[in-house]
Amino acid sequence: MRTPQRPLASPADPPADPPAELRLAPCLTPHGRLVLRGASEAPALAPDLARRLGEAFARGSGHALLRLGACEVGVALPPAFAFWREFGARYVTTLCTEPEAAEGESPRTPVRLPAPPTEALEHLARAVPPMAGAEYLTPAVLAALWDETGRAFSAELAASQASLPEFLQRLHPAWNLVGRVHFNLAENRTDEAAPFAFLATYTTRLSAHGKAQHLPLGAALRESADAANRDRLLALLLPVQRAAARCAWLREMVDADEIYHPLRWTPREALRLLRDVPALESSGVVVRMPAGWRAHRPPRPQVGATLGSRPPSGLGQEALLDFQMSVTLEGEVLTPKEIRALLGATEGLALVRGRWVEIDAAGLKATMDRFRQAEELAAAEGLNFLGAMRALAGADIAPGELAGQAHDEGSRVVAGAWLAETLAGLRSPEGLAPIDPGRALIGALRPYQQAGLRWLHLLSRLGLGACLADDMGLGKTIQILALLLVEQARKEKSKRPSLLIAPASLLANWAAEIERFAPSLKVFVAHSSALPAAELGGLKGLSADRIRGKDLVITTYGSILRLPWLVTTQWHLLVLDEAQAIKNPNARQTRAAKQLKARARIALTGTPIENRLSDLWSIFDFLNPGLLGSAKQFATYTKRLAERPHEPFGPLRELVRPYILRRLKTDRSVIADLPEKIELTAFCPLGKKQAALYQESVRELAQRLEITDGIRRRGLVLAFLMRFKQICNHPSQWLGDGDWAEGDSGKWSRLREIAEVVAAKQEKILVFTQFREMTAPLAAFLGQVFGRPGLVLSGATEVKARRELVRRFQEDESVPFFILSLKAGGTGLNLTAAQHVVHFDRWWNPAVENQATDRAFRIGQTRNVLVHKFVCRGTVEEKIDQLIESKRGLARDLLEGDAGPQLTELNDADLLRLVALDLSSALGE
Repeated sequence: MRTPQRPLASPADPPADPPAELRLAPCLTPHGRLVLRGASEAPALAPDLARRLGEAFARGSGHALLRLGACEVGVALPPAFAFWREFGARYVTTLCTEPEAAEGESPRTPVRLPAPPTEALEHLARAVPPMAGAEYLTPAVLAALWDETGRAFSAELAASQASLPEFLQRLHPAWNLVGRVHFNLAENRTDEAAPFAFLATYTTRLSAHGKAQHLPLGAALRESADAANRDRLLALLLPVQRAAARCAWLREMVDADEIYHPLRWTPREALRLLRDVPALESSGVVVRMPAGWRAHRPPRPQVGATLGSRPPSGLGQEALLDFQMSVTLEGEVLTPKEIRALLGATEGLALVRGRWVEIDAAGLKATMDRFRQAEELAAAEGLNFLGAMRALAGADIAPGELAGQAHDEGSRVVAGAWLAETLAGLRSPEGLAPIDPGRALIGALRPYQQAGLRWLHLLSRLGLGACLADDMGLGKTIQILALLLVEQARKEKSKRPSLLIAPASLLANWAAEIERFAPSLKVFVAHSSALPAAELGGLKGLSADRIRGKDLVITTYGSILRLPWLVTTQWHLLVLDEAQAIKNPNARQTRAAKQLKARARIALTGTPIENRLSDLWSIFDFLNPGLLGSAKQFATYTKRLAERPHEPFGPLRELVRPYILRRLKTDRSVIADLPEKIELTAFCPLGKKQAALYQESVRELAQRLEITDGIRRRGLVLAFLMRFKQICNHPSQWLGDGDWAEGDSGKWSRLREIAEVVAAKQEKILVFTQFREMTAPLAAFLGQVFGRPGLVLSGATEVKARRELVRRFQEDESVPFFILSLKAGGTGLNLTAAQHVVHFDRWWNPAVENQATDRAFRIGQTRNVLVHKFVCRGTVEEKIDQLIESKRGLARDLLEGDAGPQLTELNDADLLRLVALDLSSALGE
């Protein structure tokens, strides 16, 4: 189909937004594949660049990394693309600078390079910029991508039918492998006047053993008698000639033919080479320095600051830490005499403690002066915890702080004894001392939950904010309850109650979990769904006496705006559940939540917070106000980070890492300790329209029962039970009006909450409904949430199409959800690609639900399965759920088989009690 042409814009027309196909971003899937996805917030790529990248990514992750690293040199790229370009370029650089890594005699032999050390890969993984799937990046994934790049390189090399140097030159001229000249600098301790030796060498072709042979460059000159060798010599010297055009001292050596002989050099001559290493390497010359010189440089003295050697005065972000300055050389503190000698050095290289040291005397003095000023300021006013953490991470968010100069080449900031021990506990809570909530906790914490409790306890004792970002289903709730029980056991006379804020749809879940795991907690629910009607009017003016002696007050985000005493009360702990509710810093409920006062703050979220930097700022502005500066400062800072050439977002990740604890279901240490199937009851409120229709239907049923009996009564009851189910799903299912507005159904809203988490984690979800007419509206709704379509299977699906639908769901990572009618999809399907199962409307036979769940939870499933069972509060759904959960024997007697015929035998009074609407419980705001 032809695309209609658009009229040309006049000069006065506003510029059109770039097409969606140009807004692309790399995405790492849960299986470690690097793919290209549309991203509405991504900066637009140039059309040619988007086409090139699209073609490369379509061939696979290795070809994409090779394209980025070897071909897109010098091209302006967004941070996520630039990160992967650096990774791809690292592979090609390793290939160029370490020819011994190639195996075999022929350049067309498949190239296999060992992956970088695990420590280097861990460093890379921590430095990944915000991007979809960043949480799945591990050293193992990077190592696999490294190998995949090698396979792609070998395939493209073989297809090119070119030599290895020719092929790399075709990718980009910068990769010059047509002869490699090496400038070698070594120490010569036997000559005090000329303590360095210089020798230029070159590499020949690979030997039969795959090793590169190195010979002095003079050997090439001696072998150039015939024309063939003269041409070879000229090709070999091309990189040297390029470098000589940029380095005057090298041009003099070439003109005098000194480049072909070993030379003795003074420190001043060695320093010339040292300072011109970038120019030499960019010309194609490999530079080798003395052993022990890291990254082609001798060690340099560093001005250092040690923060937090002793416990601070006070708690929280404003706690004051001690500050001590020193000058060190590779970790060893220099004496005042040695420092004076360095400041007096004029050659740029000096021998200190038997090692050559590179010195910039003027720069060293300037850095020492800045640190002395910081030390004097800290002694006079104190260094608060915020500034110390920014300095340690090198995050120069606030102008003029120590962080701005803490991580340049000539300085460093380290944690002292107390701070280092504290940060170690925050970064690895498994090593903290155990904390026992006692017998008040009904049940046992799993090892990772016990570590989470220790981490939460440490941060709350320090008065610092904590973001518990465990995956959905890993038990954030029980970790918070265990912490509250620990606080309860302390029995402080002045202890204030803690405050928990959650979406209205989760109040019932919290109440159920407290009753199950921590019934000794004294809880007050400040919400209309839990208070008698007579008390509702007094809720706004609630007195302190009402919550005195309570351990926990629970309310909703909406209530913060309506109940002023929540803001004026000083709380012990403040916990936000589903903390993504405050990701929008300009929302009223976000501003209200940040006005609440507490000793320590905790945010719970199963949604990764690495993808949008503004979300990260908003949550941390609640947890630890000021740590990330103001919104304007943070935006300016992150813009500067994005412009950094290497590991741009490393300082920011290092800064927030102690305050975020995130465990994934894909983590082997967590999977090994978890049950394979986690079942969660997802309580949903009714919308006002739902409640009105439900109440009206109850009244109609009561009226018609008075005039109906016998077989007609049975049919009447079954019809109304079906009507109640439809109303609980969505008013439009019963009314047939085709509206399907999200705000009319509590289940619709709850499904969005779950689906957004699943989408953020790039996982898959099955949604079961017993109504075929629900499948299309659910598919349309989830298509909007995920931003792409899923699959639908119902009784109307042709039998021959079922296998193809299952194959697509299992194999195509772009298919995020599968809507199935229970009868059509409840048995006989293998859908192990899903980690989440939603029973949108309950089938009152548990065996039928379990059969449906087993589409995902079956042989072949390697990950944990979360089962979400939707139940509308205050309706017949909740009462049936209570029968299933708390009265197993009665549930078997009443509900096995088809529950409908059993319920029709109830007398009128029992039946009406079963279907009656508890309005205060059903409605929530």
